[in-house]
Amino acid sequence: MSETAPQSGNRTVHRTCTLCEACCGLDIDVDGAKIVSVRPDHDDVRSHGFVCPKGIAISAIHDDPDRLRQPMRRMPGGTFEPIGWDEALDLAAERLRGIRAEHGANAVALYTGNPVIHNHGALLVRAGLTAALGTKNSYSAGSQDTSPRFATSNLLYGSSFALPIPDVDRTDYLLCLGANPLISNGSVLTAPNMKKRLRAIRERGGKLVIVDPRQTETARVADEHVPIRPGGDAAFLLAMVGVLIERGRLPHSTLAEVTRGWADVERRIGALGREDLSRSCDVPVATIERLALEFADAPTAAAYSRIGICNNRYGTLATYATDLLNLAAGRLGKVGGAMFTTPAIDTAAFLVRAKQDGYARWRSRVRDLPETLGDLPSACLAEEMETPGPGQIRALVTFAGNPVLTTPNGRRLGDAISKLDFMVAIDLYVNETTRHADLILPPAWTLTEPHIDLFFGAMSARNIARWSPPVVPIGPDEKHDWEIMLALSERLGGGPTGIRPLDRALSAAKNIGQGFDPTHTADLLLRTGPYGDWFLPWSKGLSVKKLKDAPHGIDLGPLEEGVSRRVFHRDKLVHVDAPPLLEALDAFAGEVRTAAPDDQLLLIGRRELRTCNSWMHNVEALVSGRDRCILYVHPEDAERAGIFDGGVARMESRVHAGEVKIRVTDELMPGVVSLPHGWGHAAAAPWQRVAGSHPGISINDWTDDQEVESVVGQSILNGVAVRLGPCAEIAVASHA
Repeated sequence: MSETAPQSGNRTVHRTCTLCEACCGLDIDVDGAKIVSVRPDHDDVRSHGFVCPKGIAISAIHDDPDRLRQPMRRMPGGTFEPIGWDEALDLAAERLRGIRAEHGANAVALYTGNPVIHNHGALLVRAGLTAALGTKNSYSAGSQDTSPRFATSNLLYGSSFALPIPDVDRTDYLLCLGANPLISNGSVLTAPNMKKRLRAIRERGGKLVIVDPRQTETARVADEHVPIRPGGDAAFLLAMVGVLIERGRLPHSTLAEVTRGWADVERRIGALGREDLSRSCDVPVATIERLALEFADAPTAAAYSRIGICNNRYGTLATYATDLLNLAAGRLGKVGGAMFTTPAIDTAAFLVRAKQDGYARWRSRVRDLPETLGDLPSACLAEEMETPGPGQIRALVTFAGNPVLTTPNGRRLGDAISKLDFMVAIDLYVNETTRHADLILPPAWTLTEPHIDLFFGAMSARNIARWSPPVVPIGPDEKHDWEIMLALSERLGGGPTGIRPLDRALSAAKNIGQGFDPTHTADLLLRTGPYGDWFLPWSKGLSVKKLKDAPHGIDLGPLEEGVSRRVFHRDKLVHVDAPPLLEALDAFAGEVRTAAPDDQLLLIGRRELRTCNSWMHNVEALVSGRDRCILYVHPEDAERAGIFDGGVARMESRVHAGEVKIRVTDELMPGVVSLPHGWGHAAAAPWQRVAGSHPGISINDWTDDQEVESVVGQSILNGVAVRLGPCAEIAVASHA
């Protein structure tokens, strides 16, 4: 069994925060089973004493009286009553088996929220549960915000987890698009205390350029803020590459050495009209040309793009164009440029060997949209539930996810979920999605189990390894999330990981009395990784035991130069001519030439420091103070719509119309409005008292599940066409 925390005694536990990608170090003071205080760990090798408000509030989830602590069964009328673990797990497996037997494996869908990537046990067992269900209807939060990055990496480098990240600690020029790192502390960039890191760029004479429709918190401290039309990032980046091509600034020998098909790409980009691209992104040609030459002339430079471009109309193309710019300027794999990590646990290599990585290996039934890294686009969910025929989704399993708030046209999805034959949720709370579940199986809070990172080593600003012990003992009637998932998998005839060779080895171990333990499995991956001891007693390499002897973590050094070492194609070349990417580029060329400007308002999201997507709003310290679920509107747009600061307006999209609170501000470019994501808790108010008293509204009531990005089919959550008016002037639209 997994290591457990002591039942008594005063102690300080050094722990990695698992609430966001920054992975900050915490010092947690404990008295027996009670958490006394949470402080930053000043000796942590990654965060060096930095922590955000969410990390300080991590114990509030453990103590939350609204958190579920035993399985619950939904009763007629929508109330819930307790049920025993064995009865609940048996019932869940029985219902899922029955639906699968009658309607086929694809009649059962799985949706996984992003907490899975912070939990090595759940991450290891998730594939096992998917395999046990036998379904291709797998969805995740990643298919809402990261599929363009994963697909681009898979096509270019042969692995979804070959992720070029900016070498922020050594760069002289950081070009940042669609990201707000002062608030996120990095996204696909594990780098705590980005405020200090970005300030250091300027202190050493470098430059920070933020390209964003909004003057974000990061833009306010940048050397330059470049407003851009939502969805215009691909045009902007391709235009920058075009400038370098036209001015003869390409490192042709390097490109010939590391890429395949560059000539095809160069020809296509060279044919794009600069004026057309400028009009598409609403950035002047002169600005594009100046920034391109600055980027090429800087001693070191890195282009970094993230969620704001991933979930717009050209998300994959813009992500691809980010990598093309780094290649065209000779910055990929170079110190101070866009570099690849050397993770202690090499998830990329493991998934490639296990054939668990890919793109477009199957497609959705109704709209023929492709999978990415094993998941179909979440925009498919409602239609796959509503559309009759073989493969129609009739049952849903969710893990730590709230798709009613996080996927487009959430009201439609909520209606579709409510009509399913069966739903089981593995979740801490009754929320906007799990309130429809027939069974809720609540895991113990994460602080009851050990933690070792399997995911963020692929995107860390430094190569770091750390193991964290459990903080508090697990309750007598609680189960870890991986135990719940494994129990379901085994009842459905599956194994722990869904990877046959590994499951066979684990089965053999079980036969000699050693049950599955995720930490033992992680230890195997660590010891056979780039820094591992390979089970040699004289080796100084890593193992979990050695990590335990370094409670604040081990710094394995800065990112290493090179490209081919992290390319998983057999020829070790970057496939810039991958057909799906060239096809997207060709289609874009036609669209950008014929596109006409319009006067529609475009809705974008907004990240907030104290928000963890759609959860943690039941923690008073994170929602107190001013109302943050407010629509930002530029003064020109407010005047045109006849609305005013502090008032309430009606906002309408194709799928929904409803009331929004207004803040008039010039931090947005004209024609753009902004609403934060993750709110809309009125439906969960009976079960989450704090969140229910600060409900807000869900931006995804307005986003459109029929509008998807062309390559991976990801939802378009930024750049959604809306209109504003006084409350009496807009009729409520149907969500159908």
